[in-house]
Amino acid sequence: MHAHSRIIRAVGIVAAMLTATGGSLIATATVSGASEQGGFNNPGNVLIADQFNNRVVEVDRDHRVVWHFGNGSSVAGPNSIVGTNDAERVGDLTLIAGTGTPAGADPSCADPNGCADNRVILVNQDGHIVWQYGKAGVTGAGFNELSTPVQATALPTGHVLITDQANERIIEVNREHEIVWQYGMTGMTGAGFNQLNNPNSAELLANGHILIADENNNRVIEVNRAHQIVWQYGDPNNTTILNGAAFASRLPNGHTLITDSNNNRIVEVTKKKTVVFTYVTTNRQGSMAMPLPTRAVRLRNGDTLISDQFNDQVIEINHNGEIVFAQGRIQQDGNHFNQLNAPYDAKVIGDYTGLTPPLPNHD
Repeated sequence: MHAHSRIIRAVGIVAAMLTATGGSLIATATVSGASEQGGFNNPGNVLIADQFNNRVVEVDRDHRVVWHFGNGSSVAGPNSIVGTNDAERVGDLTLIAGTGTPAGADPSCADPNGCADNRVILVNQDGHIVWQYGKAGVTGAGFNELSTPVQATALPTGHVLITDQANERIIEVNREHEIVWQYGMTGMTGAGFNQLNNPNSAELLANGHILIADENNNRVIEVNRAHQIVWQYGDPNNTTILNGAAFASRLPNGHTLITDSNNNRIVEVTKKKTVVFTYVTTNRQGSMAMPLPTRAVRLRNGDTLISDQFNDQVIEINHNGEIVFAQGRIQQDGNHFNQLNAPYDAKVIGDYTGLTPPLPNHD
């Protein structure tokens, strides 16, 4: 996208404007009400990164797909996304992380080494890519290159925070593809100063710090812009606290909600590191032994939305651990009605509780 271009779209309830200012593209939106009952961008719909179906779907509460991106192809291109690990709605645009799929994970991938994507893309309602970081199918660490980008967070400034997993770094990029901040040394694995080990998510906090799920270091860290760790939960050498931290968000009450993937559980901890809430996804009827949940987000109504990856479901639970909504059928992977294949991420449209608000002055 050119530095001085402008895109203005109005779809139902949302008017999204991308305006180039000062070297970055700033997004604003006005929300006035529902677009149509159950339709695109309707508050309450669920946006899902349907990983091994190579797509993103937006579903309503009747399990109907009201919007999708990705034609299912295992070849990265203008109409496809491979191994979707993350998606979020930015106004009426959708930010998607195409991670790629490992060997043997996606039956449509004929390459014995797996199928790469390595892009973060911003698409409009019509499925057209309006901005992209990374090159389709190219793995690298050079200019405009990524290696297994597992998550992308749109910032109110218009910048994008990318978890570039296999490059062992979190990068903040502007719309001109320049890296303006980085945590982690490119290609270097470790747990020391400015080091990460297979990071899996990053969120910008209200205080300007970055909250990182440092997956293979079995920890969640809060770092400041000077690369200092100011808070940490978990220990690289103790998997009983966390084992494969897949995602973390800072809740309005100051607690941190963590997806403890290899322990198949969700935990909420206080600033003083006291566990106040736990949900174990293997305790529910029909669960496989190791579903490896990948995302848990707290909703405005107090429920928790969980991407229970290899159980092939997205579930919403209340504080008592009761399932009040489920998309997908447990251990039944597919791409037909109410079916998913290893969903990696899910968020409720219009609900950014605990997450980085992607637009300025977002409620």
